[in-house]
Amino acid sequence: MNSNLRKKLFGLLTAFLLCFLGTSEPVKSYAALPNDLRMSTDHTSQLQLAVPVYSQASVDRPDVLQLNGSANSTMQVSPNHPLKLSPQNSGKAKLTLKLFGTIPFKTVRIQVVPGLKVIPGGQTIGVKVKSAGILVVGHHLVKANQDTRVSPGELAGIQLGDLMTHMDGVPLTDISKIAKMVEEAGKKKQDLKISFKRGDKSLTTKLTPAYDSEEKSWRLGLYIRDSAAGVGTLTFYAPDQGVYGALGHVITDMNTQTPIVVGSGEIVQSNVTSISKSQEGEPGEKRAHFLKESNVLGNIENNTHFGIFGKMSQNPEHGLYNKPIPIAFAEDVKEGPAEILTVVDGQHVERFNVSIVHVARQDNPATKGLVLKITDPKLLSKTGGIVQGMSGSPIIQDGKLIGAVTHVFVNDPKSGYGCFIEWMLQDSGIMSKNAEQKNLKAS
Repeated sequence: MNSNLRKKLFGLLTAFLLCFLGTSEPVKSYAALPNDLRMSTDHTSQLQLAVPVYSQASVDRPDVLQLNGSANSTMQVSPNHPLKLSPQNSGKAKLTLKLFGTIPFKTVRIQVVPGLKVIPGGQTIGVKVKSAGILVVGHHLVKANQDTRVSPGELAGIQLGDLMTHMDGVPLTDISKIAKMVEEAGKKKQDLKISFKRGDKSLTTKLTPAYDSEEKSWRLGLYIRDSAAGVGTLTFYAPDQGVYGALGHVITDMNTQTPIVVGSGEIVQSNVTSISKSQEGEPGEKRAHFLKESNVLGNIENNTHFGIFGKMSQNPEHGLYNKPIPIAFAEDVKEGPAEILTVVDGQHVERFNVSIVHVARQDNPATKGLVLKITDPKLLSKTGGIVQGMSGSPIIQDGKLIGAVTHVFVNDPKSGYGCFIEWMLQDSGIMSKNAEQKNLKAS
């Protein structure tokens, strides 16, 4: 038999074997291994490779990742000898798997990142935030005379949701100062130069105050606001960095639904006094009052799509955890049992059972990462499901913090959305927004 015929027969046999094996469940699960995998230096992952044949596993960076605890870069794998991956140091490595030790079958790109642990919260907090300027929430018609009503602000092109930052070059840090500036300009018959932001754009306009003949005062013709307050839940505290995260979603103005740009703010201890239960079509809410001013827990520095973040000097009281626990990456979250931490009475944090019913696969930050359903009879009896004020309640699965409750389904208050904890950790600044991880597929 000549060599060319031998090669053809070998190729046909190999193709037949691959087609045959490819229909088996063990090989399907083998092929279903992710192309990209993240691991942290503080835990070990074990891959149960249920293959019907002997295989070979090799890693190009044993200093980053060890196979079965060995410094050897190559290891034999069989149905009776699963592969265990042991992270050693931060970095990137490639794991290559070969059927029969010769046929390349799978390459997994692995990034090992520094281990990160935080303390889960669950405490109800009072949120008080002051915007970095004056937010326009409506237009007001000023009665200039018997027959004329005008809104100087609307005529000047100022829209709902605009954030006024300066008036005649003076920073607008306090809404109480505006009336005096408007009155002085009106009496002098002078225009006011208004600097404002509309989304990412910085704009200016001239506004002529109008005299209100009924109220006997000069007006901008705008409804404005510079602060907001509410109740939410603390998600985590990172003691090594002195940083916290809460809410799991952005704070918006109630009238314009515009995200509030934080100028300053603080979170304080809060006490749940009662709960209005959720019903189909009508979400309930926690009713709470803020405790005395001396119980400030931390400041508010950022308000993002994934919550509020700032500095905190110590772990707040009444939590269930005194020590940090590991966090889970988005791809590690799975459908099945979990628990949330939240308060339904006073300041007492409790555990409640939930079920993760859907997990979205997200390579980049996005809201609505998972869907959860409340299964705990006690919580359902007390709240009817998810209620307003529960946003930010940490979600725990397999001893790891995986995310936070964010929204309730209005027509099914037993269910709601959650966000992955890693997106909150990125926005808090304690987990880097690592471009390398996002570009693994290009490596």
